[in-house]
Amino acid sequence: MDREKFKENAKKNIDDLFAKIDEMEAKKDKVKAETRAEYEAKINELKAKKDELQKKYEALSEATDEKWDEVKDTFSSAMDSFKEGFSKIASIFK
Repeated sequence: MDREKFKENAKKNIDDLFAKIDEMEAKKDKVKAETRAEYEAKINELKAKKDELQKKYEALSEATDEKWDEVKDTFSSAMDSFKEGFSKIASIFK
């Protein structure tokens, strides 16, 4: 995959995941009281990872040719970690 296509896909994935966080946060009032604290804690974890992922994307966007592969790998790893965390939260509260 070429550089521009990778960045385009990365941005789309980020936007989709961030929208899902917003949806989860909007639903937190519907979560049972006994699980609400855990739900909110997990959302806060995702928000922290969201900020980190956004920084990695910015680094990806600004990467020089020499650093591209390294930055791309770092971003991909961060994205995988974010998706894993998101999946765990989603499975807990289904």
